[in-house]
Amino acid sequence: MKGIRRSLSYMGRYWWAALGAFLSMVVVNAANLATPQLLLRLIDQGIVQMNMAIIWQVAGGLVAIALGRGLFNFLQGYLSEYTSQGVAYEMRNAIFARLPNLSFSYHDRSQTGKLMTRMTSDVELVRTFTGMGILQLLGAVIMFVGTLIILLTMNWQLTLIFLALIPLVGVLFFFFIRTMMPLSKVVQQALGELNSVLQENLAGIRIVKAFAREDYEMQRFAGKNAALYEQGLKLLKTFSTFFPLVFFIANLGILAVVIVGGNQVLGGRLTPGELVAFVSYQGYLLMPVVMLGFVASMLSRAEASAERVFEVLDADSDIKNRTDAVPLPPVRGAVRFDEVTFRYVGAEGDVICNISFEALPGQTVAILGVTGSGKSSIINLIPRFYDVTQGKVTIDGYDVREVTLDSLRSQIGIVLQETTLFSGTIRENIAYGRPDATLEQVIQAAQTAQIHDEIVLLPEGYETVVGERGVGLSGGQKQRIAIARALLVDPPILIMDDSTSSVDSQTEFRIQQALDKLRKGRTTFVIAQRISTVLNADKILVLDEGELVAEGTHAELMQNSAIYREIYDSQLGE
Repeated sequence: MKGIRRSLSYMGRYWWAALGAFLSMVVVNAANLATPQLLLRLIDQGIVQMNMAIIWQVAGGLVAIALGRGLFNFLQGYLSEYTSQGVAYEMRNAIFARLPNLSFSYHDRSQTGKLMTRMTSDVELVRTFTGMGILQLLGAVIMFVGTLIILLTMNWQLTLIFLALIPLVGVLFFFFIRTMMPLSKVVQQALGELNSVLQENLAGIRIVKAFAREDYEMQRFAGKNAALYEQGLKLLKTFSTFFPLVFFIANLGILAVVIVGGNQVLGGRLTPGELVAFVSYQGYLLMPVVMLGFVASMLSRAEASAERVFEVLDADSDIKNRTDAVPLPPVRGAVRFDEVTFRYVGAEGDVICNISFEALPGQTVAILGVTGSGKSSIINLIPRFYDVTQGKVTIDGYDVREVTLDSLRSQIGIVLQETTLFSGTIRENIAYGRPDATLEQVIQAAQTAQIHDEIVLLPEGYETVVGERGVGLSGGQKQRIAIARALLVDPPILIMDDSTSSVDSQTEFRIQQALDKLRKGRTTFVIAQRISTVLNADKILVLDEGELVAEGTHAELMQNSAIYREIYDSQLGE
């Protein structure tokens, strides 16, 4: 139970609530154990002897026990729930804090839906066990031991008759837990796959509708749902088979005790009250056994979920600060690739191979090439989203692997090809990298990105709330907001990954005019599909199948590079 043991470490801040729940549970169990003794007195001293004073005393005692049990039952439930919610709170925070620190390669291999399942459903199963399951387990043990001691003191012969059936119940428990744990893990995996399909459909609903693939996606979802349904039924079948068997065996024990105990009452060796109390205590001895079955089911599912949660928390990030990493001081922006080769994790071949070039401070470097030639891979290595396989990338002479990630990335502004906006106002999205920026600074960045005039026409201006993923804005508007977001940071190094692909030619021209001013004193990397956006670059890198086949200015490449001339002629030749 390694996963459960680790989960209990998140209970540290809530130990007082856990202790209070435990003590409340002890009081409730003590009240339960006292009740049959009152019944014994009620029958033997009250009813049999026709003593109304004893009957009223026992009745008052039963009422007092009921009131006290109700109060401490409430405290046990509230404090245990408080503890479990605290554990879930800590675990969710730990997972969410871990996910942004995992490398891009981890997220490349992981499905969003499965990660969401681990943060929600898996954490909830662990929470349920830490709050209710552990108390039920401890309560079952206390109740079993306490009841057993009382039964042995009352009549050890009858107790041994009932205990003879316990080994058989133990064998059933062993096979029950051994079957439930792997089944629980399979159920959670099936739930993760179902959530992955759901997440993909919600994120890509426009594509589904555009291609009229609703029926196909419904079938795909139904298949995953059917798999979850089948695994859930297997789990339920195991659960439903175990408890009737336990009850059957326990009832056989009760029947044997009633037969033997009845003969003892007729023989005068046992009073009627003692037999009733003994049978009542048998129920208390049976209740922990049944409770252990429920706890075993919760435990097996919680352990499977805890293992899945700690798979995320224990995941090793390929990209992390070295122990001797130093903060990167303010840079001028000299970027150098020195015989760099890079391959994605799990890929069979290199994406870029033995590339060397240098970008001087203030230069604009354009990267050109067909799709799949390695353009985006190059810019991903500069902020160290991935580490080089061979060679090194330096900024002002500092190897990017030898400086802290925060100091490196805080000096790089990025506008990615896939624009991502967050739910919130336009102002909050532009100021995402500088939350303390004033409205005037936000407006200045928006004006530079040629989006200010369109923002002020919106109903709430800069306080307009954009929908999920920027729904409600055009592709060009979203990209210009992303450009403003990068410009507000005022980085010495600016990376633009095909950032004008969703704007029209006129808007692109306005953005280029603004960027020409901003590029002064700033090292800029531009990836573009349109060759018109890179004609004025200080240096153009031409990639082909991961290799740097040519570099130079536009005029130099028109003279020396057949591939560049071919690209130019295909777009601007006429």
